[in-house]
Amino acid sequence: MTAKEQLSIMIRAKFPEAVTEHRFHPVRRWRFDWALVDRKIAFEFDGGVFTGGRHTRGRGFSNDREKFNVAQSMGWQVYCFTAAHLRGHAQEILEGI
Repeated sequence: MTAKEQLSIMIRAKFPEAVTEHRFHPVRRWRFDWALVDRKIAFEFDGGVFTGGRHTRGRGFSNDREKFNVAQSMGWQVYCFTAAHLRGHAQEILEGI
């Protein structure tokens, strides 16, 4: 099981209403990995952070910051996780929401 699949199970256990691949912006093609649409809470999984994946390279990292900043300006709370968080505090964060 991948780390993203593990996180999906954790999110679904706590929030069965979570929507996957929610497109939140009216023009841009941005999507959240999971979203609680009515509450404007989003969850993102950043894979490949230790192997030079898209989320850690210059353009990908910068594009993610733009996406998150715009989302927050639209009233969204965005929680970002990596595989390392699953061994640490992901469950604690989810329980606090």
